[in-house]
Amino acid sequence: MDGLDPFDGDEDAALRYAIALSLQEADNGSPKKPVELSSDEDDNLDKGPKYPSIPKGTKNPSTKQPTKDVPPKDMSAKSHQSASTASSSLTALGLDRKKMEEERLARLGKRKAPESEPDTPSRRQRPKLDPDLFDSASSSRIGSATKSGSRGLPYPKGAVKKTWAAGFPRADDIKIEEVLQKDELELAVISSFQWDQDWMLSKIDFKRTKVFCIAFASGEAQQKENRANAPFVKFCFPPMTPTGNMHSKLQLLKYHSYLRVVIPSGNLVPYDWGETGAIENMVFLIDLPLIEDPESRSSNNLGPFGEELSYFLRAQGLEESTVNSLAKYDFSEANRYRFVHTIGGSHVGDKWQRTGYCGLGRAVTSLKLNTTQDIEVDFVASSLGSVNKDLLSAIYHAAQGDSGMKEYEMRSTKGRKNKLPTGVQSTLDDKFRIYFPSHDTVMHSRGGKNSAGTICAQSKWWDAATFPRELIRDCQSVRTGLLIHSKIMMVQHSQSGKSQAAYAYVGSANLSESAWGRLVKERGTGNPKLTCRNWECGVIVPIPPREPDKNRIQHSDLSDFLGTIPVPMKVPGEAYGATKSKRPWLFLEN
Repeated sequence: MDGLDPFDGDEDAALRYAIALSLQEADNGSPKKPVELSSDEDDNLDKGPKYPSIPKGTKNPSTKQPTKDVPPKDMSAKSHQSASTASSSLTALGLDRKKMEEERLARLGKRKAPESEPDTPSRRQRPKLDPDLFDSASSSRIGSATKSGSRGLPYPKGAVKKTWAAGFPRADDIKIEEVLQKDELELAVISSFQWDQDWMLSKIDFKRTKVFCIAFASGEAQQKENRANAPFVKFCFPPMTPTGNMHSKLQLLKYHSYLRVVIPSGNLVPYDWGETGAIENMVFLIDLPLIEDPESRSSNNLGPFGEELSYFLRAQGLEESTVNSLAKYDFSEANRYRFVHTIGGSHVGDKWQRTGYCGLGRAVTSLKLNTTQDIEVDFVASSLGSVNKDLLSAIYHAAQGDSGMKEYEMRSTKGRKNKLPTGVQSTLDDKFRIYFPSHDTVMHSRGGKNSAGTICAQSKWWDAATFPRELIRDCQSVRTGLLIHSKIMMVQHSQSGKSQAAYAYVGSANLSESAWGRLVKERGTGNPKLTCRNWECGVIVPIPPREPDKNRIQHSDLSDFLGTIPVPMKVPGEAYGATKSKRPWLFLEN
């Protein structure tokens, strides 16, 4: 049937399918037969699209950094397209594993195996890692590392930065090298939706840094393959729904005297960190000092930020001793923020209140930013799913601090075929703006269409009667020519003449039901149940209140965020969805 959506409204599933299809085409030429997909009901998390297998041996070509004066259209085009088709699997991380294993054995004073000998399981055995990964004792492993604590913490109160982009002046930005601090890094817990193995090997010294990867695996076979091909890495594979994605990009980076928590919107690939000069992302990071005094450490309270971070890591399956090690660090400065997340699966009891858009509302209220007054929402997304007004209403009310029940009760009352109440409809039309690039913006960007491989929307969703096209604004970077892969929601109060204290969400979640969940009624009990497909995480960053300005143009004024959030896009942005003057960038049609 034409009305059935094989991706079930899941933009990340569509992206994974397109990635797989691109790989298949790259490996075999144009496919002779179309890839078949199955279609299922909206609320069924147990079934989903059937993806083609990912060809093995696909390798991303290296890309040259563009010069300052030359737009990287030709330079980055094909390499970026190829890079965007990388699987989230870490299989290829093992390309140099034999060499690295031999170097490890040599350092231990053991005899190298002759080239003619088979690579036996005993030779591939992973080095044993201390389960208490954040124990400061592990710092003795890198005796030559610089003692960062002696010069103070770089980001003790937290900061939000744009990613650096080749060819642009440096301002409010950060490079991946500055995030990782390779020469001082003792341990890294990293996660990503996409990986570039060669690039990662150049950014992290796997011979001296313990690395723990939180990664997607489609099943036990892929888990075993990843472990066998990267014996120098310890893995955590979160439980997945068949249609879900491990979309979180969280990094926990341990140094001699502090822990760095990093929440980026970009993946572990070179173009997401500006090296092709074609695309940009956003990064939140904060440095938490090690608690030296044993008595203070034993009585340490993680507070709201650390508690939700721990809750998320436990849900992903990280070892309990590892999660408990977070208590060695002082989270007091982090508690001005809130860690928010989406955990893939179904959530009942009181757990539905802690994750997805319900968890967003809970976090907003805990910061005392909740309100019953109208708010202004500006949402920057790099992917749009099968968006409808129910989803937008749920996110809007959660942004006011609602638990999720307000939209759920309206949806239950109005019935499935009726529209939202007129007041809610008009509020969304007037107060909610979504920034997503038009086809023209992508085509005229520095990297052209081949730099937009991870920016996703589909005509089937866009042209649906329920899609809120009238809310879409063109997303054009203030750094002219860059495409924006960031996911940001900026929230401020509507009432003029009052304090404009507000906040921003920065993280991995796009504007989709997959990323934020859907609250439904549990069969049998009738109790609320939140269903989520993806794993996501982000941070709420409060904006200090400023003096009210009666002359401000509320719909287009994001000046209150400047100084805390480097607003990446031009505002107000052309409302091309309402005027029908342009079409959005449609990934599968270009």
